[in-house]
Amino acid sequence: MRTGVWLVGARGSVAVTSIVGAAALKAGLAEPAGCVCEHPRLRSGALPGFADLVFGGHDVADTGLLKRAEALAAAGVVPTPLVAALHSELSTVEEEVRPLPRADTQRDTAEAIAADIASFRERHDLERVVVVNVASTEPAAARHPAHESLESLRQALATPDVVLPASALTAYAALSAGCPYVDFTPSTGTRLPALHELASRQNVPYAGHDGKTGETLLKSVLAPMFAMRRLDVRSWSGINLLGGGDGATLSEPAANAAKSASKQRVLGETLGYVPDGHTRIEYVPDIGDFKTAWDLVTFAGFLGTPMRMEFTWHGCDSALAAPLVLDLARITAAAHRNGLCGPLPELAFFFKDPLGTAPPHGLAEQFEALVTFVQSLR
Repeated sequence: MRTGVWLVGARGSVAVTSIVGAAALKAGLAEPAGCVCEHPRLRSGALPGFADLVFGGHDVADTGLLKRAEALAAAGVVPTPLVAALHSELSTVEEEVRPLPRADTQRDTAEAIAADIASFRERHDLERVVVVNVASTEPAAARHPAHESLESLRQALATPDVVLPASALTAYAALSAGCPYVDFTPSTGTRLPALHELASRQNVPYAGHDGKTGETLLKSVLAPMFAMRRLDVRSWSGINLLGGGDGATLSEPAANAAKSASKQRVLGETLGYVPDGHTRIEYVPDIGDFKTAWDLVTFAGFLGTPMRMEFTWHGCDSALAAPLVLDLARITAAAHRNGLCGPLPELAFFFKDPLGTAPPHGLAEQFEALVTFVQSLR
């Protein structure tokens, strides 16, 4: 089951941590902490193993994987001895990272992206390739009439007009190449009707959006508690402080708004109403690849007695996200092998803003749906 994992944003922190982690697991140099698929109820021979994964990708950055891994080690994200031990493996993956193609029209660009992925698949004799978007968050895109059907989209892509954001163009290229697509970001990706039509025609699955790694993970555990105890949540406000490349991207107001919107969805859908409060994201360069979230929840109990809860989450985003990227690549590959196509709502456990008719946002319910799904794969 040799399976390709093509990372869009292959030289970013999440991608490089994923590559280092997979190589370390393959070599027996690390334990699979954080890898959901290694839970006893999810471990399955239907999923490709870590040793079956072959990595490549696109990026606009030109800093090599080894230098990026060394920078992550210096920042405390990955162990320094591990990077030194995996020098050869990282150099091998570096040979499979390509600059993101640029052409006169979006159609030509998409064809060049698809050709890179197809060449990677053939070169390594891979059973399939899963494309995973771990690039920077885009601003929310305006809907265009060409997005509504595959035929209108194909016609529009041949013109000089820009009609697709980068994430959707990459998704179009991946699906056109017959590859499953996973969007770990809150960007547009496969949300467009034309791309759902393309996935159906190509008989490939897709999943997303926005990996659930920190504050929202806690919300998906705590919000059901309030709902089950029938405690009235009056307000829920949060402040997220983060550095690194993701923090720099999210300092742009449009990208910040897209990220904040996906973080709030869990509350409305779990509680049945939207409490007062907002989620703020602020860029603090000095904390690098780590992030801190502080949340204040005010709620009322019996006889309207006012109460409050506060929590702080401090974690490393790349180390939290990377094992989930590996999980998603393995599960989506198995889903494709089983002939599934279209959105995979059963993977809602991994996302803030899951696609398709997903199970409720409570983490326990999402986990049970995931277990049932993985156990059903041949």
